[in-house]
Amino acid sequence: MKKPDFHFLLLGASYAAFKFAEGMVSDTLTTEFRYNVLLNISNDSPELKQFDIYPDDAGKRYDMITAKEVVDLLNRNEKVPVWIDISVEAVVGDITVLRLLCAGRFSGNPLEYYYNKHGSGPFGIKSPNLPPDHKDGRRFNLRGLRNA
Repeated sequence: MKKPDFHFLLLGASYAAFKFAEGMVSDTLTTEFRYNVLLNISNDSPELKQFDIYPDDAGKRYDMITAKEVVDLLNRNEKVPVWIDISVEAVVGDITVLRLLCAGRFSGNPLEYYYNKHGSGPFGIKSPNLPPDHKDGRRFNLRGLRNA
């Protein structure tokens, strides 16, 4: 996947996650986005030859990076993680922080992207982490949550 195409999908997924969270949280969200990226969440075996695997990524985390930095980090030789779960994680000042949980398998084949049939490539839009006492329909405050 070319970097501009991946950047376009990242921004679209970011906005979709923002709109999803907007209906759930009491915080004021903005479209000034930063990203917390957790790499190789799936801890894939380097034996998988169909994909590029980066075992050294396991446990690595990048906080408060820009969309351009996300693209530079995750687009490797025109291959990206086959799934990236995106959700609103926090509000810091006037910045909406999105969390990206990334597979360890990288591919340049759109047919291998988990969410491609939804038009979002590798991006799966998820809800923010819910507080332990959450009740459906009740808004909650992100600033008071501790996210993993």
